[in-house]
Amino acid sequence: MTGRVAHTVISSPTREVTLGFDRPFVVIGERINPTGRKLLAEEMRNGDFSRVERDALVQVEAGAHMLDVNAGIPLADEPGILARTVRLVQSLVDVPLSIDSSIVEALEAGLAAYQGKALVNSVTGEEERMERVLPLVRRYGAAVVAISNDDTGISEDPDVRFEVARRIVERAADHGIPREDVVVDPLVMPIGAMRTAGQQVFRLVRRLREELGVNSTCGASNVSFGLPNRDGINAAFLPMAIASGLTSAITNPLSAEVKAAIMAADVLMGNDEDAYRWIKANRSVPVAANGRGPDRRGGSGASGGSGAAGTPGERGRRVNRRALAAGSGLGGDAGRPGPS
Repeated sequence: MTGRVAHTVISSPTREVTLGFDRPFVVIGERINPTGRKLLAEEMRNGDFSRVERDALVQVEAGAHMLDVNAGIPLADEPGILARTVRLVQSLVDVPLSIDSSIVEALEAGLAAYQGKALVNSVTGEEERMERVLPLVRRYGAAVVAISNDDTGISEDPDVRFEVARRIVERAADHGIPREDVVVDPLVMPIGAMRTAGQQVFRLVRRLREELGVNSTCGASNVSFGLPNRDGINAAFLPMAIASGLTSAITNPLSAEVKAAIMAADVLMGNDEDAYRWIKANRSVPVAANGRGPDRRGGSGASGGSGAAGTPGERGRRVNRRALAAGSGLGGDAGRPGPS
């Protein structure tokens, strides 16, 4: 066990987002991705970015902390389109971005266009891929998603995937990239095709946290591929993964069911102090003038992290009063998510 709490900081010119086991779960909006979206792909190929604009704005309005930006369109100028998309999205919203491509030249074009510290999505365990992507990550001072497969493919054995992740983390260190800037993707497989897919991810994420001390992310919607009521599966999967140590995910912030499940998981993991965000989303609570927390007589309001005024006993009494005041309303309003 490393004994360390990793904090991965991603930034735009005006906002920082921190991934960490002791921090609220980070939602990375998934919708700016033409893969499987034929209309979006055709529009982007033809220089029409109106749908990209709408997807960027609506995801941030729904509470996404970051956005994934992908321009993987077959037979198109992916580096040019990705750079243009990055600049456009940054002109519209202030959240940090994950720059997503399997083409190294596109990653470099996106990084060159980006303002801030980006998350590069991604590097795998293939030797050639590591030696091309990791120097790029180092040069631009970015963080990187490490996908736990190599030239042998995706192993069904989570222990093999863990060793691939370990190798990428160690190679990143050789390039001067600290483990805090390596975010491991354990590779979520469709549960409809692999009965043990969920169990594998939970086991692997626990090892990533306890043995490597790294943050993690995944394409959460993959788990429900091919099944009906995908939001129901995703909303069950994410809290279980969060309890195992998952600290972020590329997912759909527009799903009320998924969003409520993530917010509830933050409460149960102790990463939503005094359950304030949950109560604010589900019941009207007076907010202090600084907008950071409930108006507390004699205090300055609490942020989403640690540092609330008063002794633990006093904090406990405040929690009890608010819980009692809000209790009857939470059940009836639980389906109405609010800002995360």
